[in-house]
Amino acid sequence: MPGIRAARAAGRPGGAPRLYALDGIRITAALVVVLYHYVGLNTAWGRNTSEIFPALRPFALFGWLGVEIFFIVSGFVICMSVWGRTVGDFAVSRVSRLFPAYWTGVILTAATLWALPEVAKLRHFDDWNAVLVNLTMLQGGVGVGHVDHSYWTLFVELKFYALFALVVMCGVTYRNCVLFCGIWTLAAVAAPTTDFRLLHFFAMPQYAPYFIAGIAFYLMRRFRPTMLLWGIVAVQFLVAQHYVRGRMETNLGRNLADQLSTWPARVVIALGFLAIAAVALGLLDRIQWRWLSTAGAITYPLYLIHMSIGITLIHHFRDRVDPAPLLASVTVGMLIAAYLIHRLVERPLTKRLRDGMRAGIQDIRLNTPLPASRAPRPRVPAQPTDSDRDPVPARQT
Repeated sequence: MPGIRAARAAGRPGGAPRLYALDGIRITAALVVVLYHYVGLNTAWGRNTSEIFPALRPFALFGWLGVEIFFIVSGFVICMSVWGRTVGDFAVSRVSRLFPAYWTGVILTAATLWALPEVAKLRHFDDWNAVLVNLTMLQGGVGVGHVDHSYWTLFVELKFYALFALVVMCGVTYRNCVLFCGIWTLAAVAAPTTDFRLLHFFAMPQYAPYFIAGIAFYLMRRFRPTMLLWGIVAVQFLVAQHYVRGRMETNLGRNLADQLSTWPARVVIALGFLAIAAVALGLLDRIQWRWLSTAGAITYPLYLIHMSIGITLIHHFRDRVDPAPLLASVTVGMLIAAYLIHRLVERPLTKRLRDGMRAGIQDIRLNTPLPASRAPRPRVPAQPTDSDRDPVPARQT
């Protein structure tokens, strides 16, 4: 099949075109999350948004599923990016990629909530000490509130990176990735049945299916689709269905979730799986729209700044501007701000942070003696042979 051959060629180092389709999926997922926070929730408007956006709200209510799509993309991209890298390389790439925009998002969000503290529900942190803890991205592990509630997904991502670092330590191979998918699946299935909190903490049963499916999809792209890999994806899709109702209750509240059917959520999840499957099979490789690379690049800063800042702005101007123009202007404003963060903060600071971390990793390597089993053996001079000591002319025949 030409599409599969192209996909396998694209998975090889040095021959991989940019996957613009992934950028398109990412920005689409980000925008539906924005729609959920601005229209699906009533927080910004102070009244039921079904009165304001009656046609848009039924779609916006399921915008939280963009997070699940993000997790599939993350599994795909992380598996793709770590091939042939060391743990140090992996740590440098993740820290330098995540933190410059994140620090900016925390500072801007905290400043906005301090200047316009009118939406009480957005004050998820107690004081400025919590803001300092948020700068580490570890607040989810120490019980400190998020400056922006959407940051909870970042701690889930960090746990995924910690788990996948084990694969990097063992060597990123086809076999090790498949074993990782199998072991994580077993852990995620077992975690809800035990009282072992650490297992539940890292196994992340609700979200593991999406990361694991993303890894399997990348293995399809790098090598070829097999019944084993399709089986992994199918199991993850079916397991994910178990948590749909719970995720609806978490995002919409039990009363509203009970009034809605789960099938729209299941359809969105299926579409997400199908979209990444199309990328894995090379079916979307003809999409080469260069503007998508910019759209994909601003996805992360958009996610970081859109919720609390955007809701506060809508709340502040809701009595002065009509709803539709206000919604559009705040959304466009968030996109522009995300682009500025990408160009003015992410690009320069990521390079500096990456260079500094690489120097630190190199210093560790230079000052860490290798184990005896890995240390180079001293070269022993070759012992002279008898012919070296007493050369004998060749026998004449």
